[in-house]
Amino acid sequence: MKREETIDFNIKAAWHAIARMYNQQALKYGGTMSVGFALLNIHGEEGTPATKIGPMMGLETRSLTRLLKSMEEKGLIYREADKNDKRSVRIFLTKAGRKNKEKARETVLRFNEAIRENISGQKLNVFFEVVQGINKMIERNEIYETVVH
Repeated sequence: MKREETIDFNIKAAWHAIARMYNQQALKYGGTMSVGFALLNIHGEEGTPATKIGPMMGLETRSLTRLLKSMEEKGLIYREADKNDKRSVRIFLTKAGRKNKEKARETVLRFNEAIRENISGQKLNVFFEVVQGINKMIERNEIYETVVH
C-alpha cells in the first residue's frame, strides 16, 4: 500500500496544509496558529483557568507555559489569581488579545465557509461521521488490542 492510500497519511497531510494556511494568516497579524487557537480558548469576560487551556489544545505543561509567556510578553493576555481559589491562576485577554481573538475567529469561520461552499453537506456529514468513528475506535482501544497469553 502506498502512503498516499493510507488513512493516517491523508489526515496528517490535510492537517499540515490547514496548519500552514492558518500560520500564513496569523503571520499577517504577528502571530501563530497556536496563539490564535489559545486566544479562541480563553473566555472573554471570565478568563480561563490556565490548567484548562493545555488540555483543550493538546499541549503539555511546558509548551503551554512557553506559549502563555510569549502571549503575555506580546500584551495579548494577563494572569490573575482566581478569586475563589488563590492557588489557581486565570488567564484573561487584554484589549489587543480580544482584537486578535476576533481575527482568529474570523479566520476560522472563513475557512469553514469556504469548505462548506465547495463541498456538499452530504459529503461533509460523511466526513464527520468517519472522523468521529475513527476517534471512537481509538478511544475504545479497538485497534491494537493487547493479547494476553
